[in-house]
Amino acid sequence: MRRTQPTRQFQIRLDAVRQAMRKQSITATLVAHPADYFYLTGFTGEDSAILVTARAVTVVTDGRFEAAAKKEVAWANVRFRKGELTAELVDTIQGLRCKRLAIQPQHVSVATRNTLRKGLRDIELTDAPPTIAGLRECKSASELKKMDAAIRVAESAYRAMLKTIRIGQTELELAARLEYEMKRRGSTEPAFGSIVAIDANAALPHAVPGKRRVKSGCMILFDWGATVEGYRSDLTRTVFVGSIPAKFKAIYEAVLASQKKAIAAIKAGVRMCDVDDIARQHIADCGYGERFTHGLGHGLGLDVHESPSLSWRSDQKLKAGMVVTVEPGIYLPGAGGVRIEDDVRVMGRTCQLMSHLPKSLKSAVIEVAG
Repeated sequence: MRRTQPTRQFQIRLDAVRQAMRKQSITATLVAHPADYFYLTGFTGEDSAILVTARAVTVVTDGRFEAAAKKEVAWANVRFRKGELTAELVDTIQGLRCKRLAIQPQHVSVATRNTLRKGLRDIELTDAPPTIAGLRECKSASELKKMDAAIRVAESAYRAMLKTIRIGQTELELAARLEYEMKRRGSTEPAFGSIVAIDANAALPHAVPGKRRVKSGCMILFDWGATVEGYRSDLTRTVFVGSIPAKFKAIYEAVLASQKKAIAAIKAGVRMCDVDDIARQHIADCGYGERFTHGLGHGLGLDVHESPSLSWRSDQKLKAGMVVTVEPGIYLPGAGGVRIEDDVRVMGRTCQLMSHLPKSLKSAVIEVAG
């Protein structure tokens, strides 16, 4: 039976977007970011966009996603393009009798914006308010369930991968094994490009796996996540093969204590920058302040990096329902680095640690067969 209306969940989200549109006299909003139009409609097609007006939703896609459109957005207007997406958008918007079009500035390229401006000379183009990003910050019960599943998949895959590590394996091999184990457990794709970094590569927060090999006494930093029904997890653990050098033992303990202090401070109403400061101050007190080179964490959900920003840059307050990563790190160029990351749900007067992999100093030492 063909559904003629969106589900209640999507209707509530669309109503919030429309309310913001009315406040700014916006006739239509162009949503071009896949995670955003999935959040508003459930449509999964790539290289597409949606147009939200006061009374309707129009999905602009192509023939590859005809079946998906019939299944996911039977209640919406759907246009299947044969040429470029931007050209089809211009034609569609012209038919909407639109006076003021809002565009997501962070998701529409300059070239696309210029093409729209040329093709829609009688229509005012303006930046869309950050309504969707704000809605996505606080997760519903159904979203939290999917994120919890993504975390469980990532954790189980990591445990399985650890058992397969052998002396001589490369970072690339370990990354491939980790992603294989996640897919075996139901992850549709890695949440992001998995990071496996051995020794000096671990000093690079966004290291790319290469040909460095596992050897006795080396350190290995793993940063990975799974995707379940569109929702992502993001975890980091640092392990040492056989033993931990004294210098990195102290660094590991500093990072772990920093993370625990920060997690203990997370609750609704606390400013992002204040939580960041708690973690940063502990690392500074341990003598490594200049070696913690990134923010404490970020929002997590349909995107691996989304609002809010748990860093010194933000004085925004935490809200119940937000899910953030907490990932302090210390990096010594040319030597290595330690980062520990967990996913945390903000509650009212407290928080919930959603990820549960061991992270004690003892658990950071692993034995590997030759």
